[in-house]
Amino acid sequence: MPGLLSLPALCQFLLPWAFTIFHKALGDSAPHPSPHYLLPPIHEVIHSRRGATATLPCVLGAQPPSYKVRWSKVEPGELREVLILVTNGLHARGYGPLGGRARMRRGHRLDASLVIEGVRLEDEGRYRCELINGIEDESVALTLSLEGVVFPYQPSRGRYQFNYYEAKQACEEQDGRLATYAQLYQAWTEGLDWCNAGWLLEGSVRYPVLTARAPCGGRGRPGIRSYGPRDRHRDRYDAFCFTSMTAGHVFFVPGRLTLSEAHAACRRRGATVAKVGHLYAAWKFSGLDQCDGGWLADGSVRFPITSPRPRCGGLPDPGVRSFGFPRAQQAAFGTYCYSE
Repeated sequence: MPGLLSLPALCQFLLPWAFTIFHKALGDSAPHPSPHYLLPPIHEVIHSRRGATATLPCVLGAQPPSYKVRWSKVEPGELREVLILVTNGLHARGYGPLGGRARMRRGHRLDASLVIEGVRLEDEGRYRCELINGIEDESVALTLSLEGVVFPYQPSRGRYQFNYYEAKQACEEQDGRLATYAQLYQAWTEGLDWCNAGWLLEGSVRYPVLTARAPCGGRGRPGIRSYGPRDRHRDRYDAFCFTSMTAGHVFFVPGRLTLSEAHAACRRRGATVAKVGHLYAAWKFSGLDQCDGGWLADGSVRFPITSPRPRCGGLPDPGVRSFGFPRAQQAAFGTYCYSE
């Protein structure tokens, strides 16, 4: 009958389809034309804390005859990769500022994992383990994430004084670094509500809104409001800084002190006047709760609250309250000291 397939032709048509279904049922994937040596990581995000030792896993499923493994870090604010370490399986060489704290784990002959000792704030971010074997290069990407806290920052001159590079420097001076968008988003989910726009590490300008209101971008939905990418040299905003757990501790010294007297009071106790990042880290990780304004190193006066109460700042949520930047000669506050 015209239009009907013969039995041999029908088998030729159906067999490839049948074998495909059979392999899918077994969970087999189609063979790749060339070998893949790097195993996919079980966890793509590695969580750590400042000062800890972090391991970024990179493991070979088989060993190529000749190869190199290249570790690098992607810097989002600068749109470049920074070389960290290169190994041929026998010898390794470190590069750049991270090289002195980075080494290979060498748990076995197929282990190319990177170990970072004494993790710092600037170590957070995205890393790439690249296998170079001269045939087909492969890579896996991992993210090192630090537990921390985001705080908005502006200088004594008032709001919107920083270009991007000044904002970056200001965060570093306060024991922090510019926050990433992911860190700001996490802080927003934890309660950060701030109307002033600030720089982020990627070069964008945003601000988090939990309670939508007319003076804070309108009465739309809550979220992270964005100004988009801005000119890093010309445009001026505040900064959103990120800090993590510190090695030292913060303590309060009561009194009616000027700023210079606050420095002297901390020195007598073998400490220094705390930075803004120190106070936020103590509030976040140590539960510091002190209903007294105290001088900080930048000349601001603040106090940390973990248990809100009516006569202690008046706000319903925990946080670090600010009196702004009083005159340095004003003898009206205690001080927060930081000791390693």
